[in-house]
Amino acid sequence: MSKTEENLRKAFAGESMARNKYTFFAAKAREEGFEGIARVFEETADNERAHAEREMSFMKGEVITSFLNYSVPAVGGTAENLEAAAAGEKWEWNEMYPGFEKIAREEGEKEIADMFREIGEVEEKHEKRYRILIEKVKAKGVFKSEQPIRWKCLNCGYVHEGTEPPAKCPACGKPRAYYEPWCQNY
Repeated sequence: MSKTEENLRKAFAGESMARNKYTFFAAKAREEGFEGIARVFEETADNERAHAEREMSFMKGEVITSFLNYSVPAVGGTAENLEAAAAGEKWEWNEMYPGFEKIAREEGEKEIADMFREIGEVEEKHEKRYRILIEKVKAKGVFKSEQPIRWKCLNCGYVHEGTEPPAKCPACGKPRAYYEPWCQNY
């Protein structure tokens, strides 16, 4: 087995475990009243699933027969989970994927090397987003803004303008936990 094939297995296993970890972190965020952060964890879990699926496509149906040594943090509070997620994403984009890319290039696996590089770039964006959320949670600023902004209810779509969302959505009755800053993407 080539080193690139071994690295594909490691990447696949790591992405698969990250996906599950993020779904557990999402449940904790939701429990603590951070619906928007829960959805960020779930979106990232979906991204990790896509990474694992792409990595698996190069494995040609091979079976992973040995367990890999990966550290999986316990589920803590939302701030702690964000810290663990950011650290894991940083390691992936800063160390794991660049190393895997280099080896794949040395072994003449350009398509796999390119994939490793591109996935690493996504992981860097994941880390940056988690770091922003860490600061907001620590500063108790998830539901506050210095300037009036638009806040969107993630349940019904109601949009409120102000420095913070209402305690309860006037349209559907969901609590403040369901609000996030509204970003119009079209």
